[in-house]
Amino acid sequence: MTASAIFPRERVTVVGVLNTTPDSFSDGGRLLGDGGAVDLDAAVAAAARMIEAGAQMIDVGGESTRPGALETPLAIEIDRTVPVVEALAKRFAVTISIDTRKAAVAAAALGAGARVVNDVSGLGFDSALAGITAVAGASLILGHLRGTPESMQRNPHFDDVLGEVAAELGVSLAKARAAGIPNERLAVDPGIGFGKRLEDNLALLANAGRLGATLGMPVMVGPSRKAFLGSLTGDPIECRDLATAAACAVAIFAGADAVRVHDVAGAVRAAAVAGALRAARRGAIA
Repeated sequence: MTASAIFPRERVTVVGVLNTTPDSFSDGGRLLGDGGAVDLDAAVAAAARMIEAGAQMIDVGGESTRPGALETPLAIEIDRTVPVVEALAKRFAVTISIDTRKAAVAAAALGAGARVVNDVSGLGFDSALAGITAVAGASLILGHLRGTPESMQRNPHFDDVLGEVAAELGVSLAKARAAGIPNERLAVDPGIGFGKRLEDNLALLANAGRLGATLGMPVMVGPSRKAFLGSLTGDPIECRDLATAAACAVAIFAGADAVRVHDVAGAVRAAAVAGALRAARRGAIA
């Protein structure tokens, strides 16, 4: 598997979610002030708590990509994210990433101090994003998504979810490489909950290492608080952190290199146990 500047092989990277949106499915509006603008102090404090809990990367997002979400206007997404990215990059040593599908948002955030772009659309929304990332010398996480957040859960179907996701992420990787991004600055995300059925999400988590081996890429998974966990446990969104930790542990044991979560403390503990068990399995085989 390719050595990665994003997710070092010697550890499992825990990525903390920092949404500056009013409408994200789990934490929308949490960082907004009374007037609807982002509360910068609250955002910095939230990031500080995640870093103290063990996050090695903070992923800042200004557009909800929950099922059914509409596209956020460009100027609004920039206003929500860039001041936060700048404040975090000046204060903290951890890597800051920008969660966006748009080249202009990525350019502004990279200029403010972000070093990673997390594109859930895998360059399917704005192909110019790859060139922006390449010129900045930044890294790119390519997510798998068919359609858009607005349409993705309308009767999704796969005949071979692992094969199809790998093939479609392969196309995204080819676009990124053609734009000049080297392999060591690339990673993939199978898009848990993005146009997937329950069985698809389970198969992708349980075979995260197989997906990474097929593509020769590090893999990040993001099961945090998502609907498929509610389907399995009956828990409402605000009570899904234990199920999230379980999903993360299984994915890590299966070979995932990074997990993207809201509850950093729980994921750090899941990573410690699952990572040790994964290492023990490799040692037994060796």
